[in-house]
Amino acid sequence: MREWQRFVVITVAFAAAYLIPFDHPKVQQAVIEAFALLHQYAREHVLFCLVPAFFIAGAISNFVSQQAVLRYFGPGAKRWLAYAVASVSGTVLAVCSCTVLPLFAGIYKRGAGLGPAVAFLYSGPAINVLAIVLTARVLGWQLAVARAIGATVFSVVIGLLMAWLYRRQESQRTAGGFPTPEELPPGRRTAVQNLTYFATLVLVLVFAAWTRPAGSEGAWLAVYRAKWCLVGVLLAFLGYQTWRWFDREERRSWLGASWGFAQQILPLLFAGVLVSGALMGRPGSDHGLIPGRYVQALVGANSLQANLAASVLGAFMYFATLTEVPILHGLIAAGMGRGPALALLLAGPALSLPNMLVIRTVLGTGKTLTYVALVVLMATVTGLCFGWLMM
Repeated sequence: MREWQRFVVITVAFAAAYLIPFDHPKVQQAVIEAFALLHQYAREHVLFCLVPAFFIAGAISNFVSQQAVLRYFGPGAKRWLAYAVASVSGTVLAVCSCTVLPLFAGIYKRGAGLGPAVAFLYSGPAINVLAIVLTARVLGWQLAVARAIGATVFSVVIGLLMAWLYRRQESQRTAGGFPTPEELPPGRRTAVQNLTYFATLVLVLVFAAWTRPAGSEGAWLAVYRAKWCLVGVLLAFLGYQTWRWFDREERRSWLGASWGFAQQILPLLFAGVLVSGALMGRPGSDHGLIPGRYVQALVGANSLQANLAASVLGAFMYFATLTEVPILHGLIAAGMGRGPALALLLAGPALSLPNMLVIRTVLGTGKTLTYVALVVLMATVTGLCFGWLMM
């Protein structure tokens, strides 16, 4: 951190300590909400979502051959294949907007093109099979279908636009910086071993983060009850693979890379969660600095203003995986329009304030702002059109 940045941080911290009326009950409640949300996030999502994601990101940066990344996501890859793979990645990963960050950073730093990497960044939390099914059960099949189609199209369109807008910068980033797949030596492990290894890592993440939504039954409930047994078996299998297929230096490098992602992401993530909790409160709470009745008043109709407000609020709020559905259920019951509901579904799970802060460290300020603006704009237009169709 540069000297002027330290000065700004110290000045802002002093101004906040001096000016914020901490003796006001509303402010005190907002502070409690901020730390309560952080407490909830740390207990429910860090161990079972982020920690596995950090290990997956570390494995990507070390063990995914650069040849594979460049073949499927690199600047010289077939465009249709790169975006097809990236746009459906969320059907495999049941992750939130923060859990996907280390995975995105891993493939981008490994040589993935900006467009496919951004498509992966959006689709990871947005095209979640569990969330789509839960949306259909709770909010209706129309919203579920619109969400699935909208999120898939969004990931491709936003990726293409980002690649086109920053084509010169990307050309400079990749020019001479990454070899072609043919120039790289073959990997130490076979394709089957690599596939098995990463499939095991992903399954650990999926089952460890498996939640039991209200009203779940059948296969969902059976998986929930057996999830820790499944995780135990998968971890034992993962330990066997790590011991047999990797040498000591590779294992140490994997741990080091995973720790590096944690250091980069966790501080900003926790800071963003605190701010989100103070402003909006916990999911289902009305104790943030921004009262819930104001939110409902903004998004009660299918106007351009309501859809834009839903997109912006969704972009800055933090939604843990699947929590957006019960929150929207309550808002719709209170009078939220169907169009704004879809706008929030398309912008909310894919973005959050913590998510934006971390993306900035990977892409920079300009690209991050462009990405956020594209998500908000497309969610607003899509919500508006959907609201007209549902009238």
